[in-house]
Amino acid sequence: MNQNVVLIVFQVFALILAFSVHECAHAWMAWRLGDPTARMLGRVTLNPLKHLDLFGSVLMPLIALVYHWPLIGWAKPTPVTARNFKNYKRDDIMVTLAGPASNLLLATGALILLLIIKHLVPGGTLAVFTAMALAMHLPGVSTENLPALFPVALLLYFIILINLLLFVFNLVPFPPLDGSRILRHFLPYNALRIYDRMGMLALWIFMLVAGGFIFRVFLYPLQSAFDSILAAL
Repeated sequence: MNQNVVLIVFQVFALILAFSVHECAHAWMAWRLGDPTARMLGRVTLNPLKHLDLFGSVLMPLIALVYHWPLIGWAKPTPVTARNFKNYKRDDIMVTLAGPASNLLLATGALILLLIIKHLVPGGTLAVFTAMALAMHLPGVSTENLPALFPVALLLYFIILINLLLFVFNLVPFPPLDGSRILRHFLPYNALRIYDRMGMLALWIFMLVAGGFIFRVFLYPLQSAFDSILAAL
């Protein structure tokens, strides 16, 4: 199979997992804080069919992969009935943060598994560093005589990259991203009325203008820290 097709398949699988964990975390936290809405709708699950949105979870990521854009997208929003919370502001913020936090936790878990492969599996070091090189599209990477666990290492590294991207992207304070639900709790009434009328167009304009800055300041240092840990330990 063409190498680019294989890489796309692995990225799509990692993205679907990231979406499922993210939305399940929102639903689970809401349930734990007193709102059973998402649980009653079957959203406290890692089953991707319960979370995926046709355009945001499938078509948008495929378009991004074809045109070599950052692999971003979205799943179906988790339904929350905020009046069920005992402390509306605090609990709503906690439910919102559960999604990005789950992506960071998933990336950290993948890093730990890669370190285990690197040190405890024969040929693990070769598998891990080849996976990193392929995922970063470095030229001249040899894929011959790789250990059997190489596909696992490749998937785990894509899980790191995609979950770190979603962690940073979802904290951007523009609707409909998670960051906007946090920011709106701290806006005065008049500003909130304007803010709530902002749609997807404002988000895309912001990302076109400032997306590169956001990634340089937040995403790339975070990714570099994970890579440094993987290389050093």
